[in-house]
Amino acid sequence: MSKSLFTFFLLCTLALNAQVKKEIFESFKLQERRDVSYYFPEDYSEDKKYPLIVVLDADHLFDLAVAYTKFYSKFHRMPQSIVVGVHQLENDIRWEDCDFEQSTGLPTEKGKLFYEFLGTELIPYLETQYNVAPFKMFMGYDITANFGNYFLFKDRSLFNAYILISPVLAPEMESRIPARLSDLDQELFYSLIIEKDKTEDRNRVLQLKNAVSSIEKESLHFSFDEYEEPDHTSIAAYGLSKVFDNTFKMFRPITPREYKEQILKSEDSPMQYLTNKYEMIEKFLGYKSDIELNDIMAIYAASLKKEDFESLDALSKICKAQYPETMLGFYLEGEALELEGEPKKAMKAFEKSFLMNEIDFLTKDMALEKIDALKADFGF
Repeated sequence: MSKSLFTFFLLCTLALNAQVKKEIFESFKLQERRDVSYYFPEDYSEDKKYPLIVVLDADHLFDLAVAYTKFYSKFHRMPQSIVVGVHQLENDIRWEDCDFEQSTGLPTEKGKLFYEFLGTELIPYLETQYNVAPFKMFMGYDITANFGNYFLFKDRSLFNAYILISPVLAPEMESRIPARLSDLDQELFYSLIIEKDKTEDRNRVLQLKNAVSSIEKESLHFSFDEYEEPDHTSIAAYGLSKVFDNTFKMFRPITPREYKEQILKSEDSPMQYLTNKYEMIEKFLGYKSDIELNDIMAIYAASLKKEDFESLDALSKICKAQYPETMLGFYLEGEALELEGEPKKAMKAFEKSFLMNEIDFLTKDMALEKIDALKADFGF
């Protein structure tokens, strides 16, 4: 068994214990009853907001989406999220829901109704019943993957992230999508996953890939992955791990590689990097989240490396507010004052830190060493 398929089975096993429910949704737009599945985090709280992952072809993708969501959020690689899956396997209704006119590439009459069902019924229902964050992701497979693209053509894209697995493209989509992605003025994640086997749409998907790859916009995050082993069926089990990593990169703690290649090499100050990161998180989640201790330590190390006392001082204020009972805030203030050439003020800050609780790698002995070193150097 390949490593990717083993991971797939493992994640689906994890998903079995998730808080999942299935219900019949009465759609006024479709004049139909539709089977819909939901996953909610086990410790769902009214005090938080949760990104929403909308999954078409739920019979193919829902369990997999839940498994990755559960796994990644457990290890702080993404925020806890709500997943909703629309089942479309029975009577092959997926082709009716997501079909398009061959002459125009636009949805059929049934497709337009299905579009309204998602955008004006299902998603608003979840937004009124649960704490849904601004960040929304779309996931689809072959014909349903193509359907997601229609949501790009609103004034603002309904979704912030798109995962399209082996899409069956409507006419002219290989040119319409790049043009639309160029025009949209919002942060977007657009991901394509395909198999290496030849399909009718393969050349057009590659044209789409080349066109989107050439777009130079900081707000557009594009990824493309092509896999040798899977066929058109098994491709759904490949590539999602990498896409989740790319899409939710901003939410995960700063990595050693990110520290070396982005923070240290950036012309911006370390504190500016941290500010940008958490402003983006707040924008997507709809609330201000606490700064991870790991991220504080990374910015602390970078500030020392760059001898940036202003970043250290700003970071110390955050630590005093977020970790008020610990020595972290005053210790960082002491480091900032020391770099700024204020030894007396620095020693007072280190003395205050000594009286507080230890945290992470910071110990009272370290504060004492700082105090003793300042006394020896300046004769206080």
